[in-house]
Amino acid sequence: MKKKKIKECKTNLFIKGISYAVVVLFTMVCLLPFILILSASLSTESVISRQGFGLLPRGLTLTAYQWVFRYPKMILGSYGVTILMTVCGTMLGLFLIAMTGYALQRQDFPFRNILSFFIYFTTLFSAGMAPTYIWVSRYLNLKGSYLAVFLQLLMTPWLIILMKNFAKSVPYEITESGKIDGAGDFTIFATLIFPMLKPALATVGLFLALGYWNEWYLSSLYLGSSVTYKPLQYYLYNVINMANALKSSVAGANVSITALPSNTLKMATAVIATGPIIFMYPFVQRYFISGIAIGAVKG
Repeated sequence: MKKKKIKECKTNLFIKGISYAVVVLFTMVCLLPFILILSASLSTESVISRQGFGLLPRGLTLTAYQWVFRYPKMILGSYGVTILMTVCGTMLGLFLIAMTGYALQRQDFPFRNILSFFIYFTTLFSAGMAPTYIWVSRYLNLKGSYLAVFLQLLMTPWLIILMKNFAKSVPYEITESGKIDGAGDFTIFATLIFPMLKPALATVGLFLALGYWNEWYLSSLYLGSSVTYKPLQYYLYNVINMANALKSSVAGANVSITALPSNTLKMATAVIATGPIIFMYPFVQRYFISGIAIGAVKG
């Protein structure tokens, strides 16, 4: 009997060892692209052009980062705008999406099926860029305002559907108990339902934060040169475009094109843009999988 238990323990240890080894190997494979990006951003453009990318910096230099931070005030302002929009948009968007999802799953809400249909319909068909641009710029008169970007990212149909399906997992008896105690709908939501939506809030919050942090296209449409401080991604996009334009303009001059950062600049902007948002994921990862699993099925 003891020999059997010892054999089972050895088998379990062997399986755990193999599992850990596979996880470590997979983690290293996932980290390699990030290491490659960081290494390339610290390399010399001429060496990259001749030898390609490597896991270690080739011709260690900070030229690419110096190009990005040529105007410190501008990039710090861009960071400030993006952080403010990300924090405010995520918090307000979470609250509105949570209320919407909770209301749409309430059995005593008479228009929940009709509204759910219209929300789901917009995931299949959209008006298109031209009508949206005319509506935002001409009728709402938001062109040149941060609100033109902020409001459009505040709520999305898919996140509402995700929250609605997660809210279905909350027992309806909790709502009824709040009504018996004389609480109103908003009090029931704020004190009883909202704290129970942590996995969904973490999942939706991560998607909202990533959407605000990575946004550049709407900024190029509605902000342009009308604001002093542009969102970070749009600012870095302009930095890369200016570097490419400069490289094209000196192509026929007596200037070494390989001395001007191009590939290394792209990698440096990737590090600057991606680095801060990566640190957010560990705080929500334990809720992320459960939130996705519960809200994955549309209903």
